[in-house]
Amino acid sequence: MTTTYPFSAIVGMDGLRLALLLNAVSPAVGGVLVRGEKGTAKSTAVRAIAALLPPVDVVAGCRFSCDPAAPDPSCPDGPHEPDTGEARPARMVELPVGASEDRLVGALDIERALSDGVKAFEPGLLADAHRGVLYVDEVNLLHDHLIDLLLDAAAMGASYVEREGVSVRHAARFLLVGTMNPEEGELRPQLLDRFGLTVEVAASRDTDERVEVVRRRLAYDEDPEGFAARWAADEDALRERIAAARALLPRVGLGDRALRQIAAVCAGFEVDGMRADIVTARTATALAAWAGRTDVRTEDVRGAALLSLPHRRRRAPFDAPGLDEDKLDEILRQFEEDEPEPDPDQGPEGPDSPDDGPDGPGGGENPGGGPQEDAGDGAGEQAPPAAPEPSVPDQRTGEHETADRETGSARADGDGGAGEADEGPGGAGGERAAVGAAEPFRTRRLDVPGLGEGAAGRRSRARSAHGRTTGARRPRGTLSALHLTATVRAAAPHQHARGRRGPGLLVRRDDLREAVREGREGNLVLFVVDASGSMAARTRMSAIKGAVLSLLLDAYQRRDKVGLITFRGADAELALPPTSSVDAAAVRLERLPTGGRTPLAAGLLKAREVLRVERLRDPARRPLLVVVTDGRATEARRSGGPTPVERAGRAARMLAGDGVASVVVDCESGPVRLGLAGALARELRATPVTLDELRADSVTALVRDVRTVSNPSNPRRAA
Repeated sequence: MTTTYPFSAIVGMDGLRLALLLNAVSPAVGGVLVRGEKGTAKSTAVRAIAALLPPVDVVAGCRFSCDPAAPDPSCPDGPHEPDTGEARPARMVELPVGASEDRLVGALDIERALSDGVKAFEPGLLADAHRGVLYVDEVNLLHDHLIDLLLDAAAMGASYVEREGVSVRHAARFLLVGTMNPEEGELRPQLLDRFGLTVEVAASRDTDERVEVVRRRLAYDEDPEGFAARWAADEDALRERIAAARALLPRVGLGDRALRQIAAVCAGFEVDGMRADIVTARTATALAAWAGRTDVRTEDVRGAALLSLPHRRRRAPFDAPGLDEDKLDEILRQFEEDEPEPDPDQGPEGPDSPDDGPDGPGGGENPGGGPQEDAGDGAGEQAPPAAPEPSVPDQRTGEHETADRETGSARADGDGGAGEADEGPGGAGGERAAVGAAEPFRTRRLDVPGLGEGAAGRRSRARSAHGRTTGARRPRGTLSALHLTATVRAAAPHQHARGRRGPGLLVRRDDLREAVREGREGNLVLFVVDASGSMAARTRMSAIKGAVLSLLLDAYQRRDKVGLITFRGADAELALPPTSSVDAAAVRLERLPTGGRTPLAAGLLKAREVLRVERLRDPARRPLLVVVTDGRATEARRSGGPTPVERAGRAARMLAGDGVASVVVDCESGPVRLGLAGALARELRATPVTLDELRADSVTALVRDVRTVSNPSNPRRAA
């Protein structure tokens, strides 16, 4: 059996430790979402907290961990006999990213149901996690429908399974912890709101702290049992404190004054709905219980807000979660001025705080965390050093860094405002600083034609596990969705040969048919953006960036991967490799400078190479190429060689030959139009759209489908 790394031996990361401990005290808080870069001990801390939870009494033999003192009346294994309880440690169940719906909620044994006439149910991970911890690593990469099921069960405390007319319900109350790396993509705001608390973690920049992390990690790797034994006393102290706080929690009073503070804070940050108020109230109560008090104070409200509001504040697209602590303090200060707080009664031990351990400050326990590797963190050979107690996290607003928006003069000459005159002989002359993007807007949906089989999303048609049923087929592996009519039809001709005598239908495994369903998939949306001098007029580039930002927002909502290629000067650059982090693409776009020549061919060839590599990595995910350009091509050419326009046309035909679905966003403006972007669209067999047509609410917008045609004689058309 693997020895778990001790929770009390984790260095630093006070916010993460406190959030996990508060959920251990009060599971009603609603779980923790841990956001942070790789290698910051997110998984280590989560696995360690499970070992601190008190043992649970369960009904012997019950697969759903019913409490013998109050068994679930609707338990599928019930009814339970009295006096059948036994104690076992609280479980820590991990949900892998690739888990299926059946593995999460459980599955009905269809074969037994049809052949034996019994409603046999195999419990899933939600049943295993009941009264324990459910840990979801990389929760942002989990399919949306699984996250919905998971969070619904966490909110209701029960799991419901409805399959082929058979209903099963069982209790599912657990401490939900999700971890994610924001660089790999964000969760939808609706899903963020379902997590009770959120914590941002990052590796420490303090040399001494990093040294201690490495020292403990090496000691743990060398002797896990001995290392755990050296921290056993601190672990026991934490267990006792958690148990004491749980026992004290029902006696903690949340007075009207504290409720008004919570309401003022939530209203001041303009959070949507009432869940924020409820979670903040529960968290403040847990903070008071953790401190050993029966009254909720202002510091409890402040600490609760820092944990429960950062991911709920009203934000612009692509903003990172965060909370302005100065604004929080100002709201609480105004509340104090309007209604001064009386001196709270002090208990026999004096004013306690969330930082005081069972033996007072620095009393031996260290419910802390630090920047360890996820595989575990070691300690040195010396006795466990005293580490700081958990304190309320200091979470400043985590906004994306954006480029400075200079206010230099812009040419008002329409299409050629910063055109070819800015292009120096070296191809990079006349570079201009980045300009800000215009206000994003709702775009038309651009689809990839045909029927794919990629990851679940919301863009293009695809065969998927969810959606409308379009047919039936023999199961490929484990049966996931039974097509009852097709199964009966396959079994019916063989009843006489199988010796059927009674009314029941004799069904064998070969008769089973699974439903074929059609839903939507996410695609790889690769942007190729012209950043040359011909696009550099400030008002024009701002509008173009606004259009691309709008497409990025659409890709975020449709669960796509995105990549960004820019071309200017002498070559093209992969500004952002394909990633699920759409907000990272928005940051790159904001910083994009302009100026220089227009190597259109280089941009298209770079796109072809990126798509080739991505096809090897993820062959099921179909690409959509979005070229944002005015169609001009200017670059240094060799004597007697093809012109830049001819080179661009050749590259476009190569992409068309690969069957890449494409869209050309025509950025040409001004009274004189050359139609070069339209010509490029014909070479790519792409759908051409203007910036105005890109808007979903535009009067001139046309409904167009991207057509991928392998036959060159049958060009792509706009329907």
